[in-house]
Order: sequence, then structure tokens, then C-alpha cells
Amino acid sequence: MAPSEQQGVAGLAREVEEFVASGGWDQPPQLFALVPTAALLDEQPELAGQLDPSAPLTPVAQESLPDGDLGEALAQIAWPDLVLGCALAQEIIVLPPDAEAELPVVPETDAERLRQAAADHPRRTEARLVAAVLRDGAGACVLRLRGAGQSGEPGDVPVDEIIENPELAPNLLEALKATLQP
Repeated sequence: MAPSEQQGVAGLAREVEEFVASGGWDQPPQLFALVPTAALLDEQPELAGQLDPSAPLTPVAQESLPDGDLGEALAQIAWPDLVLGCALAQEIIVLPPDAEAELPVVPETDAERLRQAAADHPRRTEARLVAAVLRDGAGACVLRLRGAGQSGEPGDVPVDEIIENPELAPNLLEALKATLQP
């Protein structure tokens, strides 16, 4: 994958994360279609003042995903040819690597119980993960850790920490890529 493709999809992932972050925390998963800006402006010229015409792609928020298993919801999605990529924003719980030993042993089939144990863990960090992919295979992830950093000022208040790495959620990137297959 060319570096420019990777930078482009990473920029889209950041744009989606910033948009979702503007709505605060405690939001359901949100799906976005990544469509050519020129095509969007051709169909809806009234958006000219709201979109950057120099941006090759624009994220377009989709209807809410159904409640329940996210993997099953993604498996039901098929995009029209005009959509050149997609992005998903979801809130997750992140635990330190050594915390896994502190979690109860539960069968893999009891994912809800494991999720609850992670949510109740005293060293958990709430986070928002955005994964974005393009039809050509480029992918990117952005993770916002809620209140995980320090501002460096006296009387420090926790600030959100942003991590960007395409390897943060390889399974989610693959699930999103599958939605783009013909």
C-alpha cells in the first residue's frame, strides 16, 4: 500500500474520530461511508459550503446500527460502488496487558460476562476506537483513551490521549473490508 493511501485513510479516521468526539462520550457505534467528495457535491450542491472540495473522500454518517452483536451487523452490510471505503467508531474498554490474569475464567461463548468483567475492572480505561478502510486495502485506526494523559500543568487534569496505528484492531479492519467486497 502506498504511503499516500495510508496517510489519506489515516486522515479520514482522525476526521471521523474528531467528529464523533464532538458529541462526547457514551455513544453507540457509528458507521460512516467514505464517498468521493466530488460525487457528493454533484448530487447535493447545497453542501458546497460545508465540505472541503479538495478532499478526495468525505465521511458520511449512516443510520444507526442495530442493537446486538456488532460482527453480525457488519456481516449484513453491502455498500454500493460509489462508496470507496467505510469507517466505524465504537467505544471500548482497554485493560493493561497484565490485567488479563485478573479477569475471571469464563467460556469464550460467554463474551458478555467477559465484557462486564473488563468494564468493572479497577484499572480499565474507556476508549473510542475508529477503524477506517478503503476498497484498495488501505486501513487505519485511531484510539482515544479517555482521561489517560496529563496536561503537564499544575493541578493536572487528565486529558484524552490519542494513539494512531493501523495494527490496533486488525480483526475490525478485516470485518470492515469484508463489507466492501462485491
